Amino acid sequence: MDLLGDFMTRATLAGMGVALAAAPLGSFVVWRRMAYFGDATAHAAMLGVALSLAFGMSIFAGALVVAFTMALTVNALTGRGYAMDTLLGVMAHSALAFGLVAVSFLSGVRIDLMAYLFGDILAVSRLDLAVIWGGAAVVAGLIAWRWSALLTATLNADLAYASGIDPRREQLVLTVALAVTVAVAIKVVGVLLIAAMLIIPAAAARPLARSPEAMAVIAGAIGAGSAIVGLRAAFVLDTPAGPTIVCCAALAFAGTSLWRRAPLG
Repeated sequence: MDLLGDFMTRATLAGMGVALAAAPLGSFVVWRRMAYFGDATAHAAMLGVALSLAFGMSIFAGALVVAFTMALTVNALTGRGYAMDTLLGVMAHSALAFGLVAVSFLSGVRIDLMAYLFGDILAVSRLDLAVIWGGAAVVAGLIAWRWSALLTATLNADLAYASGIDPRREQLVLTVALAVTVAVAIKVVGVLLIAAMLIIPAAAARPLARSPEAMAVIAGAIGAGSAIVGLRAAFVLDTPAGPTIVCCAALAFAGTSLWRRAPLG
């Protein structure tokens, strides 16, 4: 019996793969208050999609290259006379706008723009699944390899230097992981909702966690659970799958936030 022959099975596995890649990375995004950084990198991926379609390249490769370039550019320009939120706002929306304009010039290519903006998880193929889980493995491996150093650099840059850790190198590790996550998540939730899958499960996990490691694990469970429940809800309610997954994650965040504020006993 071919389990991957069922589109819902492929979609569920794809959603879980993205959730497991985004969970540990999303924890660092929350700890470092890099939410807008993730948003900017995700928006830039739309330009990568346009370039990939124009030159007949893989969508994953184009999105990865542009997302990585955007993240490196933001890193390089940080602290050079612009406030971080201003710089990220300009670059994020500019890249998205240029990507959408570039897509409009591709008259010879049939494009479902909504699929790239909000995802098309139900159309995930076996190849897409391999790319998603391969990317998730790369991200998980990077974060696991540098976990201690990343935590130290996140906690305090001076402490990191004293421990022989270069905070800029750790920032580069996060940049690579973020670019890979953005590239693999486009098919699942689209460029407009990637940041939501990074931030919301990690934020929902925060009230439940007693340690950084626990927060990453709980975030992964919430993200994967949101993907499973969201897909089922989208099937039953006939709603867009990607946004429905994000809605489930948002409900989980609301639930954990209320639980934290509830009086004990």
